[in-house]
Amino acid sequence: MLPARPPATTRMKPAVPAFELLKTERLTLRPLRSEDAESMHRLVNDWEVTRTLAKVPFPYPRELADDWIVACVQELADGTAYTLAITGHEKGDEVLLGIVSLRLDPTIRLGTLGYWVGRRFWGHGVASEAAGRMLRWGLANLAMDRVQAEVSVDNPASVAVLNRIGLHPAGEGMAYSVALGREHPVLRFEASRDDVFGTTQAPVDATGEKPVLLVVACALIDSDGRILLARRPEGKKMAGLWEFPGGKLNPGETPEAALIRELKEELDIDVGAACLAPFTFASYAYDTFHLLMPLFLCRRWKGTPTGRENQTLAWVWPNKLSDYEMPPADKPLIPLLRDFL
Repeated sequence: MLPARPPATTRMKPAVPAFELLKTERLTLRPLRSEDAESMHRLVNDWEVTRTLAKVPFPYPRELADDWIVACVQELADGTAYTLAITGHEKGDEVLLGIVSLRLDPTIRLGTLGYWVGRRFWGHGVASEAAGRMLRWGLANLAMDRVQAEVSVDNPASVAVLNRIGLHPAGEGMAYSVALGREHPVLRFEASRDDVFGTTQAPVDATGEKPVLLVVACALIDSDGRILLARRPEGKKMAGLWEFPGGKLNPGETPEAALIRELKEELDIDVGAACLAPFTFASYAYDTFHLLMPLFLCRRWKGTPTGRENQTLAWVWPNKLSDYEMPPADKPLIPLLRDFL
């Protein structure tokens, strides 16, 4: 059965990923609303809060809260910044606890993390829980490979938060504070995707030699010549990178059998062995293992590819594959596919 033509929304690289509420054990991170302005103003119009925030004035005018929320909503719609309300519940009612944000610079694939929590909620782990959730979601879903943050040198609680969620010190500097009306010393922190999610690893054997890890992948090609890529979801190693669907072989499994199983498990499609054409392979030395990955081509399957593991899918023209950040082992496959198709 020929694959159905992908809907129009999947034919181009999405500029802005669809945003859904981010949940933690205790918190919800959601887009700001106009009705949040009053609560936000009460929390942020506090010298102990604003003195550590670079761009927040003190006193904080009430009308500024309304304008700021409008700007944040527009930035989220544009995909340039994700500024979210941190909310919890007290006696069954939703309560605003603070703000968390990620501002993007897609030209260098960098995100800037910021957050604050109202004083009466300090000491309860709210900042770590919210900032950590935002950090992991951003690296897995946004056009960024690194995250940076700045913290005032006299804010040890925030330094502890950044260390706790996976950022590491990256130097010192000076930054202008609106509330202080002058420059003040700051500590800089950063983290890469590998710092937060780690890298795919396999145990080194007793001889100290790298084991060979065998995985299999497939370039699904639709009737218009586009290739399906899947984005590794939050919680997996190398989350946020795009790859060809596939996975590890089970003991005694052939590459074709493993790929048929993986495509069903990952995408809910049925593929026959006769529809899998061996194309090329990747051989790449990671730090602790050597990856060997046969790549198959497939033009016929039954069903509509659907991300069953919460992974984002994209149908991509061959000459646009390089626009998608992929694991190092996958990158040499791109020119081969582009020339073939």
